[in-house]
Amino acid sequence: MTRIRVVLADDHELVLEGLRALLSAERDIEVVATTTSGEQLVELVRRHRPDVAVLDLEMGTMSGLACLQKIRAEKLPVRVLVLTAYNDGASIRAALEGGADGFALKTEPPQQTVSSVRQVVRGQLVFPAAAKRWLLGREATPEAEKLTEREQAVLAHVAEGVTNAEIARQLRVSENTVKFHLQNLYLKLGVSNRTEAAAHFLRERALRRV
Repeated sequence: MTRIRVVLADDHELVLEGLRALLSAERDIEVVATTTSGEQLVELVRRHRPDVAVLDLEMGTMSGLACLQKIRAEKLPVRVLVLTAYNDGASIRAALEGGADGFALKTEPPQQTVSSVRQVVRGQLVFPAAAKRWLLGREATPEAEKLTEREQAVLAHVAEGVTNAEIARQLRVSENTVKFHLQNLYLKLGVSNRTEAAAHFLRERALRRV
């Protein structure tokens, strides 16, 4: 069995030890290194080449977002899961738009953290279920359900069968940003996958031509 190799970073030793024990108890996960330092996290990712880096937003002199930016700038091949107590919309947006592959809350059940690690390894964009209103930008209203110009562009490409990587290239954004926009438009359209989103787009286009 191929094990998921993980590096953990949190500035609280107690939290760090709890995470290490939680993940190490899983047969398919191996914690290869831990640190309380943002600067050291980047070095550990370079050295160990883990599958996933789990980090907090607040880590002393070098924040989690700064670590994320450095990891992405160096194009280090690692999935990044932000695990934090901050559950506001600004933090979620900053993390996902900064290139995080997932955003999980310390207040959620421990097993949810384990599931989030597995999900990001599979390439799934993870965020809290309670984040829907933040991802929409405001409380759900008819006005809030309208797609932004960028979301409309992503949806049009999806309807043409274009891959996320190609959409990212054409729109000159990261592939993770495309995933972020997809999650937003899924929520707004009330659909759960690309096929349903494409069908919605084609149906609306047909109606406009009537």
